[in-house]
Amino acid sequence: MKMLKSTLAVVTAATVFGISGIAQAGATLDAVQKKGFVQCGVSDGLPGFSVPDAKGNIVGIDADVCRAVAAAVFGDATKVKFSQLNAKERFTALQSGEVDVLSRNTTWTSSRDAGMGLVFAGVTYYDGIGFLVNKKLGVSSAKELDGATICIQAGTTTELNVSDYFRANGLKYTPITFDTSDESAKSLESGRCDVLTSDKSQLYAQRSKLAAPTDYVVLPETISKEPLGPVVRKGDEEWFSIVKWTLFAMLNAEEMGITSKNVEAEAKSTKNPDVARMLGADGEYGKDLKLPKDWVVQIVKQVGNYGEVFEKNLGKSTPLQIDRGLNALWNNGGIQYAPPVR
Repeated sequence: MKMLKSTLAVVTAATVFGISGIAQAGATLDAVQKKGFVQCGVSDGLPGFSVPDAKGNIVGIDADVCRAVAAAVFGDATKVKFSQLNAKERFTALQSGEVDVLSRNTTWTSSRDAGMGLVFAGVTYYDGIGFLVNKKLGVSSAKELDGATICIQAGTTTELNVSDYFRANGLKYTPITFDTSDESAKSLESGRCDVLTSDKSQLYAQRSKLAAPTDYVVLPETISKEPLGPVVRKGDEEWFSIVKWTLFAMLNAEEMGITSKNVEAEAKSTKNPDVARMLGADGEYGKDLKLPKDWVVQIVKQVGNYGEVFEKNLGKSTPLQIDRGLNALWNNGGIQYAPPVR
């Protein structure tokens, strides 16, 4: 799969920007079908979420969400191209029309959802901000970080949340900001800062890339709510529904025990009416989304259900070794939940 770096050319922006300065939404599906692929904005390299593998393919849970959208639209999860974007670039790339969907460990907030011409399609990963420190620092709680120098990625919700936390607890700190998460992690490793702060999922990912990961520990505190999920341009309800229901399909498939290994057989022989509706064996629910009857079958067959995608990219068999926690299904101790296909 081709990986594209962000290129926000002035001529491109001038072509796609409307009067409001935001690309005119309303025909994203038609444009995607015409060009033959989904252009997906991902991170500039975050293990478990979106990062190039040894062959240069972008892998991770965020990348798999975009593959699932491609599977739903085209019946082919490979019909996706990736634009690697840092935190500062990501929203401009989506607003300008450079990407069709942003699936880049991005926090759903009121200002982003209501004030930027964007809309979040769901939550891929429930997260929260934490702190990564070298064990040599000798602290076991964020309350012991008074006077610390803290590395923070610029253009993220982390900056405000950390400021609020330290002020609320009567603590002082010195922030050092960087444009990329890799720069932040390298500064922690070199000793330029005492602490690296970010979403906890990013802390586990960055720790896995350090020369001596076991020398570092994520402190127990979680100081914010960070629901991370895919984003599209506001005003195109058709495309919004496709991205939203793609994620819902992956969650519902896990809840119903539908996996990449059994989905085709279940589609042919299931006696469960809920499964039959979801997999296209009963009714015409794909029509509502302008998708084929077997859109969920293709998502699960080619990409996997939510649990499969989580375990493959973030779970105990990966270097990140992240517990499902809040990201377990609602009926298994977590809060992941999707409306039904019916």
